[in-house]
Amino acid sequence: MKSEQIVPVSCNKDCGGACALLAHVKDSRIVRITNNPLGGKYLKGCVKGFQMPATVHSDDRIQKPLIRSGARGSGLFTEATWSEALHLVAERLAEIKTKHGNQAILPLGGSGACRGALHHTGRLTSRFLALFGGYTGHLDDYSSAAVRFALPYVLGTVMVGIDPATLDHSNLIVLWGANIADCRFRSETASKIREAKARGVEVIVIDPRQTTTARQLGTQWIPVRPGTDAALMLAVLHVLITEELIDAEFIKKYSTGFDDLTRYILGRDELDQIEKSPHWAEKICGTPAEAIIAFARKYGSLKPAALIPGLSIQRTVGGEESVRLAVALQTATGNFGQIGGSSGSITWCTLPGPKVGTIDIPANPVKAHIPVLRWPDVVIEGINGGYPSDIKAIYNVGGNYLVQGSDIHKSIRAFEGVDFSVCHDYFLTPTAKYCDVVLPTTTFLERDDIVAGAGGNYVFFSNKAVSPIAQSRNDYDIFADLACRLDFEQQFTEGRSEESWLRYFVEESEIPDFDEFKEDGIYCGKEQNRVAFQDFIANTEVHPLSTPSGRIELVSQSYAATGSPSVPGYRGLEPQTKYPLRLVTPKSRFRIHSQNVNLLWCREKERQELWMHRDDASARGLTDVEEVVVTSMNGRVRVPLKITNRIMPGVVSLQEGVWPEFDRDGTDTAGSANVLTSTTPTLPSQGSRTHSVNVEVISAQ
Repeated sequence: MKSEQIVPVSCNKDCGGACALLAHVKDSRIVRITNNPLGGKYLKGCVKGFQMPATVHSDDRIQKPLIRSGARGSGLFTEATWSEALHLVAERLAEIKTKHGNQAILPLGGSGACRGALHHTGRLTSRFLALFGGYTGHLDDYSSAAVRFALPYVLGTVMVGIDPATLDHSNLIVLWGANIADCRFRSETASKIREAKARGVEVIVIDPRQTTTARQLGTQWIPVRPGTDAALMLAVLHVLITEELIDAEFIKKYSTGFDDLTRYILGRDELDQIEKSPHWAEKICGTPAEAIIAFARKYGSLKPAALIPGLSIQRTVGGEESVRLAVALQTATGNFGQIGGSSGSITWCTLPGPKVGTIDIPANPVKAHIPVLRWPDVVIEGINGGYPSDIKAIYNVGGNYLVQGSDIHKSIRAFEGVDFSVCHDYFLTPTAKYCDVVLPTTTFLERDDIVAGAGGNYVFFSNKAVSPIAQSRNDYDIFADLACRLDFEQQFTEGRSEESWLRYFVEESEIPDFDEFKEDGIYCGKEQNRVAFQDFIANTEVHPLSTPSGRIELVSQSYAATGSPSVPGYRGLEPQTKYPLRLVTPKSRFRIHSQNVNLLWCREKERQELWMHRDDASARGLTDVEEVVVTSMNGRVRVPLKITNRIMPGVVSLQEGVWPEFDRDGTDTAGSANVLTSTTPTLPSQGSRTHSVNVEVISAQ
């Protein structure tokens, strides 16, 4: 009997962690995943990574290339050889290029593998299509469009994070819309917060729901209506200003615009004379004024304080303003750039890791770009609708947009309307079912790669644990074969194999030895106590920010040029009589977006259900032993109801990521949240607003 082989690996997934793991292999099967002891006390995995053997060895893996033989969406395909499938893809791409130009090609996907130096679905797709002659590109992403748009106006950069080890110095931690326990804002963060709580540090969680984080890591939960975070932040600043809890010297030295922001908050602005008091905010946020005042006093007195916002607060109408005001809070209290403090903005994925190479993306010869949220509108409306391209082909790699894209009904119409679509995946997802060709790909456990940490100062070597399942191939090899058929193989591969690319990346890096790195599976940078902007705080003259003033711009005239006010304020979703409830669509701790939902272990762990406060249920005569129908302007979902006090009144919650199943009248019966969401963005960022959705709930009986 063969002995067990232990192989260092790391998840190349679109989650908030970055984990040093080991794959245990026996008889050509991965029998379990464990933590790599070289990751130390804090670099630990989670259930999603530990359950990866169920993905790799699933009976539902696509075995061979598939060519559609029935209507789009029917799931009817004919198995083909790789030669047949790639010939068809190359032929159709060349045909569309000749007839319509490269701007007619739209790449989608990217989240299937988004941390690899080589096997990075987004970068590989862009590289291939750029060398083919170009494509209509994306301006942003679903996750963080508003924050990445707004931050450069305030701070001149998006590199604004902290290392979790710096939380050892915090005397207060504020998790604002950040569900750390489920969403994994770096693999160390939850453990560091748990330790802080154990030593007596207050951990305040601000969220519409009492999340896993609020129950396990928090000392206090402050409910707030989704999309009203900016109003709550303004009210907190009101208390800090009127009770003289601000750090005036810090504000004057490091920022501009605070006087204008103060006038706006106190109701002395010429255009807005409404005082942004806690009582004003209570009517908008649903957060009691007394709770706002108590929080503001605590926040203003306990230093250093780390304010860690989640991406959820910027996926709303006016989410850009929450981004700007969170920075203002940390600046006003003197916590900005301090050890134990934070910038007040995204702490995850926003610090440089160790220097190591990645596959590069050539310049796109096509200059057309679209907001990714609006891709279905672009496909359906095209140039006549005011968009830059008429899309004829979709090339989707590692993305399940007919689950994760907003307004699934519209997204389906978009896929039905193109001339040709191709998908790389390892399961026949809802998106794959609408494609003309489906090419089976490997998971990260079936290939070698270098995997970047999620903003941490470490990098991993993820070894191939098992050979590719059935006829699955690496995305890189698929593109190389297609490039050969389209006469640019040398440009795409540069004559390098997988191993030679990885050795090349390490040669250009700070990692001293490739073979040692491959054997250990982890390389850690020396500094693990970084806070963004420490150099700026130490010397503003030597290290100014990349803003017009060189300082934190709490009020920005450059931002005003986008058509939005220079002073950050509150812009929220208006209530609707027909749809009086506000919907949030959080992540599941057992899924990476829509990944895992088709696996039995995941479905057994967690039932898809709608959370509703008992007061709202009682007002509608609903009980938690029945199914309900959730309706919005865009669709209908039937789902079991869970009545709970762990969500505030007026708000309902439905986890994102479930694959939809439609009945004859178009109602989703699986509980797929994006049936209810909209492709109308928050402006000016053109970002997603999936936490700004008005709905109503009725009995399904």
